[in-house]
Amino acid sequence: MGVFTYDYESTSPVAPVRLFKAFTIEAAKVWPTAAPNAVKSVEVEANPSSGNIVKINFVEGLPFQYMKHQIGGHDENNFSYSYSLIEGGPLGDKLEKISYENKFEAAASGGSICKSSMKFYTVGDKVITEDEIEALIKGSEGVYKPVEAYLLANPEACN
Repeated sequence: MGVFTYDYESTSPVAPVRLFKAFTIEAAKVWPTAAPNAVKSVEVEANPSSGNIVKINFVEGLPFQYMKHQIGGHDENNFSYSYSLIEGGPLGDKLEKISYENKFEAAASGGSICKSSMKFYTVGDKVITEDEIEALIKGSEGVYKPVEAYLLANPEACN
């Protein structure tokens, strides 16, 4: 098994606390509402806390039917969270899992800077290329960008 690390940073006009809530605590409610063309439902085992499993079901017509995340942890004071994609989605026969560490920080000009560190755990001696990683990031924007737009259009959400 190989481990490949990739760091990614993006900006958003949305405040860190709201993005944090939308992607962690309130994801089950926000994602299907904000991204109905991608997310059919989000099933959370008990409360979204460390060790629990979250299943994201996608609408028909997308390349994947579902993904399962195992929650690593949340830090509500620092707007950071971690999880691992452990089943479904883009794992295929090449990846054992993908672990994510995300943090939303306040941007000097307002809004947020999202810092993400991803670790790709490959099966056997398989390798993941930078082009494949960038395609996965682009695919995740199918949820991220609609959630961001939803928060901008609904200033009362995730406060």
